[in-house]
Amino acid sequence: MTDPRTAREAIALVTDDFTELPFSEGPSVGDGPIGWPGYSAAHDRAAARSGESESVICGTGVIGGVEVVLISFEFGFLGGSIGERTGARAVAAHHLARARRLPVVVLPATGGSRMHEGMRALLQLQFLARESALTRAAGLAQIAVLRDPTTGGGWATLGAGSDVVLALPGAQVGFAGSRVRPPDADPGAYTAEAQLAHGHIDAVVPAGELRAALGRWLTLLTRPAEGPVPPPYALGATSSAESGREAVSRARHPDRPRAPAYLDAHFTLRAEISGDRCGGTDPGMLCGFGQGPDGRTVAYAAQCGTATRPAGFRTAARLVRLADRLGIPVLTLVDTPGAANDPQAERDGAGPAIAALFEAVATARVPLTSLLVGEGGSGGALALAAPGNTWATPDSYFSVIAPELATAILKRTPEESAAIADRLRLRPEDLLDLGIVQGVVARLPHPAS
Repeated sequence: MTDPRTAREAIALVTDDFTELPFSEGPSVGDGPIGWPGYSAAHDRAAARSGESESVICGTGVIGGVEVVLISFEFGFLGGSIGERTGARAVAAHHLARARRLPVVVLPATGGSRMHEGMRALLQLQFLARESALTRAAGLAQIAVLRDPTTGGGWATLGAGSDVVLALPGAQVGFAGSRVRPPDADPGAYTAEAQLAHGHIDAVVPAGELRAALGRWLTLLTRPAEGPVPPPYALGATSSAESGREAVSRARHPDRPRAPAYLDAHFTLRAEISGDRCGGTDPGMLCGFGQGPDGRTVAYAAQCGTATRPAGFRTAARLVRLADRLGIPVLTLVDTPGAANDPQAERDGAGPAIAALFEAVATARVPLTSLLVGEGGSGGALALAAPGNTWATPDSYFSVIAPELATAILKRTPEESAAIADRLRLRPEDLLDLGIVQGVVARLPHPAS
């Protein structure tokens, strides 16, 4: 399936059920708000060429069984540029979404603000940002699908400002369009693929898969579960560790079940967000939304056993805040030897990133549940743990710091680390006695034959 070139092709790609919003804007007045010579004629030529009266089409449709408000840009109309009428239409679409409690899907293809209207055009970005913020505050999801090109203010408001950002392969995506970049700019930096690699969008989706992907996302973001998530059953060991050193050894065993196995067992449908929106990604932190057999949605943030990077903490904080806005309960899986502490992690803001996650967890209004599935190393693990609702598997441990590092801090010999592990009382049973965890989960019982 070819990528959509027009606004209506983009709409047809994602829904067969579209009702356009009527706009009675009246005829354009002269050469626009700043009297740009020939603007009226250019506007008329754009309308004749594209068959549209403005650079954006708005309406309602159904995607994956979910009714949505659609905002689709027509690049053939003056480069999909944003003028006063464009802004007014998008504002009206957001008003409708809030009035009818509908999620918003934006299909941008734009070169940015319209030169012919000067600052009156640029001012629309404030209006669009405000409407997006109001829709967000109303607890309604916003999803953007970036088409070719998505640049300038369209990218910096309705595009990058959405909760979930998808893009078509090879789409030009960047704040700077091709005509205003430095002469020596690398064009590869302004692609959807580059934006994905640097944590600014969530996925690149081929045109033929877009309708299904949007349907999956809309289903997940509009059907929240009620109440706290029960902790998943254990997938590994069932017996208690006899010592702290054994607990550490179990948690570090390469064959121990990791977060992906727990997510596969717990959810029948999943979709992942990617990136911290600050230029980074961390493959060791999986974040997204999933549904279980009951068809209700849970948000998840899961460490995968590696030292968590600052981008991982920021992505998890982004996930918790989004789930909180949408009223979706959160499940976290804790498994890290600790926060990454190399020089690059410090330059990337390890401390502020951990602080942001602590804050997101502490202020969340939705219920959070955490399951310790492996290593619980210091503050890098605690930042993802739900206060008062953290559970543990039998093959896990939680410690103020890894035993080897505690040994070094206490100026003991390396040979004493095993004894230090025992003294730290880090076994799941010790954590239960200390009031750190609510319980130690068991394995799912086999059904009676």
